[in-house]
Amino acid sequence: MPLRVDASMLLLTVVVTVLYAALARRQLDLGPLGGYLVGLGFVISLLGSVLLHELGHALTARRYGIGVRGITLELLGGYTEMDRDAPSPRVELLISLAGPAVSAVLGVGAVAATLALPAGTLGHQLAFQLAVSNVVVAIFNSLPGLPLDGGRALRAAVWALTRDRHRGTEVAGWVGRVVALGTLVLVVVLTMRRALAPLALPLLLLVALTLWRGAGQSIRMARIGRRLHLVDLARLARAVLPVPAGTPLAEAQRRRDEAGAPEAALGVVDSAGRTVALVDPARVAAVSRQRWPWVAVDEVARDLSAVPALPVGADGERVLETVRTHPGAQYVVTSGEDVVGVLHIADLAQLLEPERKTNT
Repeated sequence: MPLRVDASMLLLTVVVTVLYAALARRQLDLGPLGGYLVGLGFVISLLGSVLLHELGHALTARRYGIGVRGITLELLGGYTEMDRDAPSPRVELLISLAGPAVSAVLGVGAVAATLALPAGTLGHQLAFQLAVSNVVVAIFNSLPGLPLDGGRALRAAVWALTRDRHRGTEVAGWVGRVVALGTLVLVVVLTMRRALAPLALPLLLLVALTLWRGAGQSIRMARIGRRLHLVDLARLARAVLPVPAGTPLAEAQRRRDEAGAPEAALGVVDSAGRTVALVDPARVAAVSRQRWPWVAVDEVARDLSAVPALPVGADGERVLETVRTHPGAQYVVTSGEDVVGVLHIADLAQLLEPERKTNT
């Protein structure tokens, strides 16, 4: 199970280390270096808590047969990437609540340690801060808005009531935007009352922005999900016009115009008539029209093995998953070993998000 650390975690590490170092120096009568070392130690403990939180999601997902691609630690704590969606609202609910449950257990354990350790000691101070941070993480992540865990729980509830996963995602996404605005208002109020450390202000503003963007992405994916059933590669893919290797680009374009298929993709074929490469529109655009008679199609083509492939019968979910894992401008559509068409990402985007402008 791969573990990745997002660049935003560096900002969190610096802010928390500096803020906690100042607190440690006051509470424990330490020098500057000692304060920073204690602050860094607290950050490492905090990251460990976040990792355990995400492992709660990951292990629960695996319990129900859902593969886990990896865990990423980032600004909001972290997220667990799974290879497919939960099959039912119940499984979605259990996976979403597993992380906050782990944080709550860690918080209770840290509270017990705080009460057991002598006041004024390093151990007592660290235990207290871990108790506070884990309880805050558990409560904050339980707020009912995507992309938070509580948003996934809300999605599961709406999904169970309406039997529509996409509706659940959209509702939880809009609530997530409310949570983001509420976070922003709280930051403004705390700043006006001078109850917020100046160093924490940009961090919390970034948290609010991240929540807003995550919620918006959830709403967008819900709308796309509703249209996935419209994906039919047999109709959506553009035809392929075969041109022999070595054909000048100008001649290939003439043949396409003559065939009355201006949208057709150009496929470079070998002497046996097998498609071996696809002309890349981006590379063609980089060549001036004056040079087209002297540029062979091979020079502006991509080898077929370098272009992601999709079977013509693939459904919308499989197509979208391929686009996520292999981003590109073109996808070969195949039937067995034969190339039957080319899917342009712009055509797919236009189908799934007709209200958004796309470049063809």
